[in-house]
Amino acid sequence: MAKPSNPKTTSQQPTRPPGMSQEKFDRLVGEVQSPFKGFRKVIYGAVGASGLVGAFIFFTQLLAGRDVNSAISNLAVQLGVLGIVAFLFWLEGRGKGDSQ
Repeated sequence: MAKPSNPKTTSQQPTRPPGMSQEKFDRLVGEVQSPFKGFRKVIYGAVGASGLVGAFIFFTQLLAGRDVNSAISNLAVQLGVLGIVAFLFWLEGRGKGDSQ
């Protein structure tokens, strides 16, 4: 019976096609290894900005003393969103060869 090949042990090194610059080839290999990395960072930034604006609004409501019970819970939600975005952005940067 034929022995099944293990993809973890047989790693193929990509070869650069003739006529392509090494810089462009490295960028394309990075995109294949981590697709949409730049797009995800933009989404994290937009969600983080939204959370920051919301946290600012609810913090100022809390300082003004308007609807304190609701403002505290909403501020906690916004701070949670900021924490999740920070964690996801940190995970994105942990990858090797983070050139973006």
